[in-house]
Amino acid sequence: MEKDTVKNPAKLEERVGDDMKKMLQYASENKDKLNDSTSLGYRKFLDSLYEANNYTPLWSDRDRWNRPADSLFFFIENSKQYGLFPSDYHYTSLSFIHRILREDTLARKNAALWARADILFTDAFFALVKDLKQGRLSYDSLTLRTDSVLPEGLYRNTLTSALHTADSLSPVLQALQPKHKGYDSLRTYIGEFLSTARFRKLTWLEYPYKDSATFYRGLTRRLQEVGYIDSAAANVDTATLAEAIRNYQRANKIKVTGKVYGDMITMMDNSDWEKFKRIAITMDKYKLLPDTLPNTYVWVNLPAFDLRVINTDTVVLESKVIVGAPKTRTPLLTSEISNFITYPQWTVPNSIIFKEMLPQIKHNAAYLTKQNLIVVDWNDSVRDPAKINWARLNKNNFPYQLKQRQGDDNSLGVMKFNFRNKYDVYLHDTNVRWMFGKSFRALSHGCVRVKEWQKLANFLVRNDTIRYKPDTLKAWISRQEKHTVYGFARVPIYLRYFSVEGRKGKILFHDDIYGEDRQLRNRYFADKPIY
Repeated sequence: MEKDTVKNPAKLEERVGDDMKKMLQYASENKDKLNDSTSLGYRKFLDSLYEANNYTPLWSDRDRWNRPADSLFFFIENSKQYGLFPSDYHYTSLSFIHRILREDTLARKNAALWARADILFTDAFFALVKDLKQGRLSYDSLTLRTDSVLPEGLYRNTLTSALHTADSLSPVLQALQPKHKGYDSLRTYIGEFLSTARFRKLTWLEYPYKDSATFYRGLTRRLQEVGYIDSAAANVDTATLAEAIRNYQRANKIKVTGKVYGDMITMMDNSDWEKFKRIAITMDKYKLLPDTLPNTYVWVNLPAFDLRVINTDTVVLESKVIVGAPKTRTPLLTSEISNFITYPQWTVPNSIIFKEMLPQIKHNAAYLTKQNLIVVDWNDSVRDPAKINWARLNKNNFPYQLKQRQGDDNSLGVMKFNFRNKYDVYLHDTNVRWMFGKSFRALSHGCVRVKEWQKLANFLVRNDTIRYKPDTLKAWISRQEKHTVYGFARVPIYLRYFSVEGRKGKILFHDDIYGEDRQLRNRYFADKPIY
């Protein structure tokens, strides 16, 4: 720890300024590092800010922190309430300085200590501004924001407001957060989660694994950490490990095999600390949305198997949905519902033809009849399947299309909702409606099946009572008529992946069905210290 003891209190602030200048100069010459363990994320900005302020301390008055400094330290200390990690804001260093200055009267005369604290506070404040406003996830093709780099004026203005606040600076920082109900719900219930969470640093297990030896060493260590294997055991044989696995499986009421499988590893990795990381990821996803969403839109949350229609900030319709299976994922996208079709005809995608249908057709062409399929050539002429040599056909030689006759047993059901996208996915009804009773509904080939399709259709045409009278759609369906319905105001649709939400008075965790959050965890938050 640097020492620069100042005996004359009147000279303390001046010496603090001198020490800040020296520290920032050192950092500029050493890759933004104050020392081997502390790096500054905003060193260049700090240089210009402090130079313009004649190196006057921002967060202290002589030998005491000012009110904004106390408030900022409290905010950092409790930053988990915002889905943030205190370690990202120099909490360990500031906590040490805070304790030393409180307990040691001689330390309060150390100008170097005050200088370091001031620099760390300002650097931490700017990091908070960025993380509360933009989050920590990189912008991608789904991001609807355009401010990839926050303007310098935002940092300066926010700092000025915080330093001149009469009370806590928390409202100044909180104002940077997204203004979305989903985000607000997480903020509302995260406190309860944190109050009961038990944060422990446990070994993370990557599964499926690439290196079996590394994986099983990690698994052994993980079972030792939670008491299923003696922590003092240096060498654990396969029999001991298998018995420990069985004991873990019994205790957690999952399938007992004595062997590793995916659901078991998912459970082991789902500690409270890892759950908090998922909350942090989800809160940051809201920061990739625009400041305001349209007045009316459709929101499909894939891990929740849920569709909601939002109108004037109110959920006016909610429906269970079935989404793509892990091997045939529903893509994330933004589009607009432009039309819908009653009694649509399904043209089978080539991916399904070659992977699933063609092998069965080759085995027995009666499969086509059972699936209500017709064969058409590129002129859209119906062909007799009995006259086709199916054995000679493959993905490189298939001059046909397979279409399913419209009707209630069509895979699309009786309604299909179209929106432009490069993946050729859409919303639709289904002829296997019993699947909506399943709790796990990642079952489709990629499109989204909607339980309340009729309510969604009625909502879309609600304002066009001249062309579409209240009973029009109902009559078409009862007569099994095909119609394309268009001309209504296009409704934005968002297909998104939010595996955590605040709902029903608590934080709900949905299955990470596609492993999206696991990947983000590994990329951004893998090695975060608990404090």
